[in-house]
Amino acid sequence: MRYAAEPAYVLHARPWRETGLLVDVLTRDHGRLGLIARGLRGPRKQPQFAALQPLQHVRLDAVQRGELAYLSTVEALDAAPLLAGHAMLAAFYINELLLRLAPRQDPQPGLYALYGEVRARLREADALAWTLRRFERDLLDALGFGFDLVHDGDGAPIDPAARYRLDAEHGPRRLLGERAGDVRGRHATGRALLALGRDRKPEPDDLASLRPAMRDVLAQHLGARGLKSWQLAEDLGRLSGPIPAQPGDNAS
Repeated sequence: MRYAAEPAYVLHARPWRETGLLVDVLTRDHGRLGLIARGLRGPRKQPQFAALQPLQHVRLDAVQRGELAYLSTVEALDAAPLLAGHAMLAAFYINELLLRLAPRQDPQPGLYALYGEVRARLREADALAWTLRRFERDLLDALGFGFDLVHDGDGAPIDPAARYRLDAEHGPRRLLGERAGDVRGRHATGRALLALGRDRKPEPDDLASLRPAMRDVLAQHLGARGLKSWQLAEDLGRLSGPIPAQPGDNAS
């Protein structure tokens, strides 16, 4: 199969043999693809090497051979966002989620559009925690794993004053006897779920309650092997405290 002038976002690149790269991209029309890019050393190849770095938006030509495609040409469509610190960690987390959850060669135009949106939000330095929770919600929806954020798994309306455990198969499960005034643990407040469902940023404490609850849902889809970005965030947190996006936010 040939891919001609295919728009894509670069998710990951690693060295391959002496002069090449193994690259994962998210394309507009063909979903996630694994590419082999050969012969990228030397000054004449520098533009192509630079175009194949994570976060870059590109247009490419390639030929599919088995599980991987062989890259013919690639050009950058814009300049990748210049990120550092917590924003770069957030981008690493977003890319890792897509690498783990998005199947190869499965057309996902919704994912392609979603990636463009979240990439723009990272560039604009919006609140990272809210950006990531929206991305997690929309990623689950795009992959067919989403759940109702207005009703719980039994069909009852979400109670703003209650707390909920998020189950990958059944959606929100109300915790009897637990109230939203206590946001400790791994449970989201009802207020937070309703705000997420309405795409309205919650108050800081409610937003913070979404992070571990959404992580539990994602972990159920990821299986036994967690994410490197989770471990990195925990290691950095132990060294310097929680990773803030804005006061009350955590990056991943």
